[in-house]
Amino acid sequence: MLPMLATRGDHVPAGSDWAHEVKWDGMRVLVEVDGPVVRVRSRNENDVSVSFPELQELAALALPRVVLDGEVVALGEGVPSFGALADRMHVRDAARARRLAERNPVTLLAFDLLHLGEDDLTSRPWTERRRLLEELGLDDVAWQVPPTYADGQLLLDAAEQQGLEGIVSKRRSARYRAGQRSRDWLKFPIRPTGSYVVGGFRWETGSDHRLGAVLVGEPTADGLVFRGRVGSGVSGRAGAVLGELLAPLVAAAPPFSEPLPRLDAAGTVWVEPRVVVDVQFLTRTRDGRLRQPAYRGVRHDLAPEDLAPGQEGA
Repeated sequence: MLPMLATRGDHVPAGSDWAHEVKWDGMRVLVEVDGPVVRVRSRNENDVSVSFPELQELAALALPRVVLDGEVVALGEGVPSFGALADRMHVRDAARARRLAERNPVTLLAFDLLHLGEDDLTSRPWTERRRLLEELGLDDVAWQVPPTYADGQLLLDAAEQQGLEGIVSKRRSARYRAGQRSRDWLKFPIRPTGSYVVGGFRWETGSDHRLGAVLVGEPTADGLVFRGRVGSGVSGRAGAVLGELLAPLVAAAPPFSEPLPRLDAAGTVWVEPRVVVDVQFLTRTRDGRLRQPAYRGVRHDLAPEDLAPGQEGA
């Protein structure tokens, strides 16, 4: 079974027809507990049970057969971190997974119940599925049922203040539409925006005049530190304008303080680090790279020196 997906919303719905939850920065999973067998499947139906041995303890709860929809998160410092989860997600060696679980445990945040015993609950309203989920008593370090809230805008504001990923608003009467993206679930991600210096660019595949991505860095005391490639948002007119600014700045060598990975350096045209752009992103990875970055525009009011340590910048 594939999980139900949320559609990006343009405003947080209000009223008693909706419930609101925190959007967790983790790995979406469906977890089946059937007697002594616990199966964990990823969003694309890969079996990742070996990766998360702590979830095997769900078998000890003596639950009726259940299928849970939720998110596996790493809560090392109290706030979910996708970077902290990264070294757990793709482990296929059981012994290594157990060692990682000891020093970097995960928690299953279960937010929906799809099957209970012999009953398929997907055609029932969210309110009923939620009530049955809460009655399972999933309250442990390794698995929890996160709360829901009546005031979505208040929750979104609080999530932003706490550095969380965003919120999801769910229609209380909605059935579970497996494998479908529905407006019965609306997502509102919180994405910070930062200003970065362009150090290089790539053309679109098969083109020598359409911008495909820019490579950006952050000025530090040690020089321009690479923060990632930004491809989203640079197509069309926005990319053409940015390309016109970068064309006169082509340089022979990269401006970054350290050599870049081959995957990032290959095919890159280096430029003098003079253009500052705004980039919206989800989070930073553990090594400082921007996760899911999107180009927002040129900051004509800022120069690279404005972003240097000790300066106010943006």
